[in-house]
Amino acid sequence: MAEPTIDDIRALVGPATPHFAFQIRARVRELVRDLPEEHPVRRYGEEQVALLERLGYASSKAEEGGRESQARIGWEKMPSSAPEYEPLPGRE
Repeated sequence: MAEPTIDDIRALVGPATPHFAFQIRARVRELVRDLPEEHPVRRYGEEQVALLERLGYASSKAEEGGRESQARIGWEKMPSSAPEYEPLPGRE
């Protein structure tokens, strides 16, 4: 297999959703595991692994807007309000 590139990682992570975040995280880890620790592609991959970890406990990958207010009409019917940048706490 050819040496992985940042574009390879972007192709995996770009369309990620919370539902598949942990599966994609495993693939990114596998893709970069044989690269030296200081390799820029490995460092980028590790950053994306961290993003996917947060996304796995989130309900959205939205990068704009804030958290939805619980005072909002219809809040009790909303399935979740945990964006990637502020996910729900992980299981212990």
